[in-house]
Amino acid sequence: MSAAEPERRKPRHPNELSDVYDFLNEIRLRPGMWVRRSSVLHLDSMLTGFWVAEQIHDAQGEWDFHHLGPFSTWLWPRLGMKYPSALGWATEIERAAEAESKPGMELFFELLDEFRAEQTAAGLSVAR
Repeated sequence: MSAAEPERRKPRHPNELSDVYDFLNEIRLRPGMWVRRSSVLHLDSMLTGFWVAEQIHDAQGEWDFHHLGPFSTWLWPRLGMKYPSALGWATEIERAAEAESKPGMELFFELLDEFRAEQTAAGLSVAR
């Protein structure tokens, strides 16, 4: 590591994470380690598994990443779409990233940061 590069924090063990956003922050550090081919589609599958695990353990609250959940509802107009995509948020982010010639995972985290910032500014909870 060069002197100009900031030191990255060490990854945390999954039992140290408190919610899906903690999990996503771990993925952000090392997407290739967590998500096959750093694919947003595979990330979507992982998040579905995360949601299923929460349901098994009786977690309460809204899930931001459902097909028509808060993240998707926010995302469609942000991507210039008038209607929700039947293909889902992950596919549309991959398409938008390809059009911008950037990695899909990079665009996902940019959009996620915007979503969270807007939700926080509006006084809405984005962590569970």
